[in-house]
Amino acid sequence: MHLVTFQDILYARRTIAPHLRPTPLYPYGGLSELVGAEVWVKHENHQPVGAFKVRGGINLVAHLSDEERARGVITASTGNHGQSIAYAARLFGVRAIVGMPQGSNPGKVASIRNLGAEIHFHGRDFDDARLYVEALAESEGLRYVSAGNEAHLVAGVGTYTLEIVEALPDVDVIVVPVGGGSGASGACTVVKTINPAIQVIGVQAEKAPSAYLSWKEGRRVEAGMETFAEGLATRAPFDLPQAILRQHLDDFVLVSEREIKRAVVLMLKHTHNLAEGAGAAALAAALKLKERLAGKKVALVQSGGNLSLARLSEILSEET
Repeated sequence: MHLVTFQDILYARRTIAPHLRPTPLYPYGGLSELVGAEVWVKHENHQPVGAFKVRGGINLVAHLSDEERARGVITASTGNHGQSIAYAARLFGVRAIVGMPQGSNPGKVASIRNLGAEIHFHGRDFDDARLYVEALAESEGLRYVSAGNEAHLVAGVGTYTLEIVEALPDVDVIVVPVGGGSGASGACTVVKTINPAIQVIGVQAEKAPSAYLSWKEGRRVEAGMETFAEGLATRAPFDLPQAILRQHLDDFVLVSEREIKRAVVLMLKHTHNLAEGAGAAALAAALKLKERLAGKKVALVQSGGNLSLARLSEILSEET
């Protein structure tokens, strides 16, 4: 297994630069007051698919061989990873199939379809869809793209941390949402090369804690998955991100559904940006860790903004 290097991430930045612009990193006084720290938000929700994963998708598809492109790609996703592969596949003229759970976020489904990918609905959650597409890839000779165990994906998403550190070199802590762990492992690879004093803290949902438990126990742990935040919703960890996180992640915390929903509302109020559950998780964690973060310069990764209107309405009715 190839562990992603800092050089891989620098090369990924060169690969994706013709296709994506750097995303904003803004300070917010209201969030700073709430957390008791100097809070900045990295707006990956400003990507063309509304989430950070497009960086990895472009980097991966750009590096496919001619033979792999001819075969086409297939992957499983709850939404954002699928959008990233669909976007990159359209960019490079590659056939793409995305397996998704039944009842997936309708906005993400529509986006994947509009980007030209085929969608196969299967099962109740991400891991059901993953097992289905793994079998389909084998039977139809497609290039299976893992949502986590792909070095090019990790290197691609690691580029947002390069942008954070370049724009805010004196940052003390970067808080990153974790589903599969590509974003957090990319962040660790960058900061532990540039400045090991910068802390990276991962955050996952209490109701989908497989990556957290695997990191904590140093072994593969599968767990229940009942969170509304589909970007955090995996029942099983990915080996590549876990190998990096075990070496370099400074801490890992869990947040409740209520804490995530409150953070969605606070992000909307103080930044005027819509955050999906995973995109609000970093703020939820910062609020939980406010005593530890007091007085520090903190970057929160708003990983995505693809929250459905129905879910937003539900959250607003509960939290306001």
